[in-house]
Amino acid sequence: MLPESAKSYLLNAVYQWCVDQGYTPYILVVVAYPGVSVPSGYEKDGRMILDVSPRACHSLNMADDWITFNARFGGVARMVDVPMAAVAAIYAAETQEGMGFADPEIPTTPPSSPEGGGVESTDKPTGKSERPSLRVVK
Repeated sequence: MLPESAKSYLLNAVYQWCVDQGYTPYILVVVAYPGVSVPSGYEKDGRMILDVSPRACHSLNMADDWITFNARFGGVARMVDVPMAAVAAIYAAETQEGMGFADPEIPTTPPSSPEGGGVESTDKPTGKSERPSLRVVK
């Protein structure tokens, strides 16, 4: 079994490979994991796919324990916080190549977030209820 401490290194490596190849890196997140802060309404079967490409998110930080970035959901800018343990996979959208991880065990106490929050957002995005789309804003 892979030690949890290696996960951030592997995520960063696959992310960089995707970007270098011109692919779109996606991460699959287990939304029920404590500390996950994402806009509600976009998850399916308790999971959410997030586009973490440089053109889709801003201020991406993939630290040892957290992934944080800003992105637009339904035209509204949102801050996204994901504990590294909540990531179930990272892969290239175009080829589906990447790396999957075992589903995380849901702890009974939430981890402390990098911002001190750690609470799932309940803000519903405005607009349509279709898949999230991200675009470059200049």
